[in-house]
Amino acid sequence: MITSPDPEGREPAAATIFVCTTCRRKRDDMPLGYDLPGAGLAEALDREVAARGLAQLTVTPVECLAVCRRPCTVAFAGPGKWTHLVGDLDAEAHVGDIVTAALAFARSADGIVPWMERPQSIRSGGIARVPPVGFKSKT
Repeated sequence: MITSPDPEGREPAAATIFVCTTCRRKRDDMPLGYDLPGAGLAEALDREVAARGLAQLTVTPVECLAVCRRPCTVAFAGPGKWTHLVGDLDAEAHVGDIVTAALAFARSADGIVPWMERPQSIRSGGIARVPPVGFKSKT
């Protein structure tokens, strides 16, 4: 079961990991020539978050993050924080990296984690950073 926000309205998680479940990854060994790895990634992340007792993280599958050329894609989001979109991830190889990055994101005040503190797969898979709603430029 995928972790979701508490229906009773208790304190929200410090960070949400949105996982695209419609990304198609080219696979010559599959009948249609592709697979849909996002659902497996969401389930693997959910298991890892639950196994580690990380109540501050929420895993939420979404139908599309519009980064079809970079499967699998996730977004790290949180209240008042910059949102980060990261692609080219794999359920077997990057679950630990994604959770590590999400924890660093959750601990950050604004969602910006120093470059060297991000796992390599997160650095190389970076697609976009989006300011939080209500952002005011200092310039």
